[in-house]
Amino acid sequence: MNYSKYETMKQLIADMKLPDYRYEQIIKAIFSQHTSAFEKMNTLPLELKKSLIDIFGPSVCCTIPVACQRSGQADKILFSLPDGNRVEAVNLHYKKGWESFCISSQCGCGFGCQFCATGTLGHKRNMTADEITDQLLYFYLNGHKLNSISFMGMGEPLANPNLFDALNILKDSSLFGLSQRRITISTIGIIPGIRRLTQEFPQINLAFSLHSPFEKQRSELMPVNRSFPLHEVMEALDNHIRHTGRRLFLAYVMLNGVNDSADHAKALVKLLQNRGPWSHLYHVDLIPYNVTDKTTRKFVSSDKGTMKRFRDILHGEGISVATRTQFGSDISAACGQLFGDEKD
Repeated sequence: MNYSKYETMKQLIADMKLPDYRYEQIIKAIFSQHTSAFEKMNTLPLELKKSLIDIFGPSVCCTIPVACQRSGQADKILFSLPDGNRVEAVNLHYKKGWESFCISSQCGCGFGCQFCATGTLGHKRNMTADEITDQLLYFYLNGHKLNSISFMGMGEPLANPNLFDALNILKDSSLFGLSQRRITISTIGIIPGIRRLTQEFPQINLAFSLHSPFEKQRSELMPVNRSFPLHEVMEALDNHIRHTGRRLFLAYVMLNGVNDSADHAKALVKLLQNRGPWSHLYHVDLIPYNVTDKTTRKFVSSDKGTMKRFRDILHGEGISVATRTQFGSDISAACGQLFGDEKD
């Protein structure tokens, strides 16, 4: 079992036979005083600071930023992990002061979606709960407001069991204290993970990467469909909605001449209208595709006119639909573009 750094700190204090309030002092230094260096936690005794440094290193945060690209409302950060692996996270900031963070859950990804740059890396390993949450801790310690969090970075969140430990850390009122409703999990359709999320975190927002309403084509674009077929995933999503009563988001990347025809739109309408009394809680986000040079097969985005016709078909049949605005495509910070390569 992998214990989080916060559990390890508690155990260290117990082993050193120090009073419990020493742990509270550490947490206050991190989350109230925004102190990252153990050496600067002035309320702690010297022996405790030395032990913390011996175990965790000089900083409470294990993710080290090694590169940053900025573009308008998007900043992309490349983090180095303790073993040298690298992952990317994106900070989106809006004019009204709202900040949103797109974070990674795996080093690389093994599912090989044809249009995704991260998928070309293959799966290297799962990130630990500390590595996942330390992406956010880095931003928090540097004065950012964690208004909303999405697991839409590198990797498939529901394929990493450490995700659930990370979610417990994020919602812990003594730590990050985030509301579940401020967190979104994006999945390509890992049914066991969807079911677990439904039971353990029913208030977290769930987004499903659909990208084609046709089983055969979806299997070609997204090989995961052979293991978790679309019709079975939709049943799991129906159950999620029945259990939670909450809106569920369907992400649909618009690929020119691939999945953007009127037949695709009509098939998507049929797929959602067959969901029974829960169909109104499905919302479709149409996403312009952002070109990447990493994938073997080359795609381009549907044009605005095609996207409007696609949206109009869905809207005309009563489907909740919107065209998503993309930020950061010029710094490869948009959907499917994260690669974790400092050379880029």
